[in-house]
Amino acid sequence: MSFIYAVLFTMDENLGGYKMALITKHDLVTVANLTQQQVLHKIKLAQLFSEGKTIRLNRPTYAMNLFFENSTRTHTSFEMAERKLGIQVLQFDAAASSVTKGETLADTVKTIQAIGVDFAVIRHSDNEYYKQLLQANLDISIVNAGDGSGQHPSQSLLDMMTIYQEFGTFKGLNISIIGDLNHSRVARSNMELLTKLGANVAFSGPDQWYDDKFSDYGSHLSVDEAAKNSDVVMLLRVQKERLGKAADDFDATTYHQQYGLTKERYDMMKDNAIIMHPAPVNRGVEIDSELVESAKSRIFKQMENGMYMRMAILTDILVNKGIVSPAEIKGIN
Repeated sequence: MSFIYAVLFTMDENLGGYKMALITKHDLVTVANLTQQQVLHKIKLAQLFSEGKTIRLNRPTYAMNLFFENSTRTHTSFEMAERKLGIQVLQFDAAASSVTKGETLADTVKTIQAIGVDFAVIRHSDNEYYKQLLQANLDISIVNAGDGSGQHPSQSLLDMMTIYQEFGTFKGLNISIIGDLNHSRVARSNMELLTKLGANVAFSGPDQWYDDKFSDYGSHLSVDEAAKNSDVVMLLRVQKERLGKAADDFDATTYHQQYGLTKERYDMMKDNAIIMHPAPVNRGVEIDSELVESAKSRIFKQMENGMYMRMAILTDILVNKGIVSPAEIKGIN
C-alpha cells in the first residue's frame, strides 16, 4: 500500500536524545504530514549533499519526470538531483504522450511502473491529482512537483533550507508572503510549514488575491508594513495564466508600484533581512530588476539549494524503498 512518506524521530532516553525510526512510506505529495523533525532532517541531509556527500544505490534505479505544466527550475533541478544520485532518468514529453489520446494519469503511471520505473516526479494542473494515485496502491513512488494551486512540497522544503541557512532557526522570525496568494501553491505549502516551525507569517498583496482562509496562518499587512517588519520578504510571481479574463486588465507598472519590491521598499527592510522568490521572476513586476541579485537577495541561492534538497527528498524515499542502505543517512537528525 502506498502512503505519504515520512521519517520519524523518537526520543531514546538511554541515549539522551533523538534516534531516527524509518517507516516504510515512500511518497512525498504534501507538506501537511511533515513534522518539524522531518523538515530539519531533510535540511541537514541536503546540506551534506551541498558539501559533497555521496550515496550508493543497491541496484539500478529509474525515474521519470512527468511535467504537464511548463517548468525550468523544478524540472531541471529534479533531473540534476536524480543524475547526481546515480539514478537513470527516462524522458517524458507530455505533448507526445498517450495522455493526448485520452489515457488517464493513473494509467500512465501504472504503465511506467510496469516497465520498472521506481518513482515518478509529477507536476499537474489539477489540485490534489495525487490522491487517485495513492488510492491505487502503487509500488512506484510519487513525488509531487506541484499540483495546480495546491501544494509544492519540494519548493517549500528548499525555502526552509534557505531560511535555516540564514538564521539557524524559524522560531520568532517574521516572514511575509507577498503577491498572487490565491493562485500560489508555494504560498500554501510555505504558510503551513512556517507556522508549524514557529515562524510568524504575514500576507500582503491585492485584496482580490487574498482568501480569508489565510487568516488561519497569519495577519494581512500592507506591503510597506511587510517590508519594514519582516526578516524574510517572500515574493510571489503574478500567475497570469491562472487569472483568466482578469489577465487582460493586469498592468505590470501599476502592480509594481503598489505591491512590488521597489528600491524604496528595499531601503525600508531590516539590515539582516533577506528576499526570496520561487521564480521565475518577472523583473519590474514583483521586484525591481536591480534587486534580483542585490545583497539581500537569496533568489539564486534558493535555486542552488533546490537541487540539494531534492537529492535529500529522493534519498529518503530510496532508503524507505530499500534501494539505499539506512546506514547512508545514519546520524542525521
